[in-house]
Amino acid sequence: MSIPYLARPEQHQQLEWLNGDTLSILLDGAATNGQLMVGRFDVSRGEAPPWHVHTREDEVFLLISGTALVWAGEEESELTAGGIVFLPRNVPHSYRITSEKADLLMINTPAGIEGMFRETGRDRSTPRPDGFTVTPRPEVAVAYGSTVLGPPR
Repeated sequence: MSIPYLARPEQHQQLEWLNGDTLSILLDGAATNGQLMVGRFDVSRGEAPPWHVHTREDEVFLLISGTALVWAGEEESELTAGGIVFLPRNVPHSYRITSEKADLLMINTPAGIEGMFRETGRDRSTPRPDGFTVTPRPEVAVAYGSTVLGPPR
């Protein structure tokens, strides 16, 4: 048996994300022939993306540790460690981290959305510009098939 792609943790791209938290790109479209993107968030209380919808990919969240509120369509649910959520494309959604820290695995299929994270976030291997903050950029989201529908919940 062969492994078509293997990346050790030190090879994962680390992006500064909302609130100075970290998104590690574990697999991207280049590694999976466009089939899959896998990212891992190391986030703090209050981290919350805007209310949004994806038109190109389905998304799965696995909460490895911590707690979060998750909104999908009109439903609100509490997610605890080990909980998983499937978010089909075209279903508006968001989440808010409610624990002090959380470890969240995100899987998107097909790949492509990692471009939005790379364009909006900051590669941690580069010097941090003075005053830099990550802010959601609706115009970048649209370029990657996502639409911001409103502020975080």
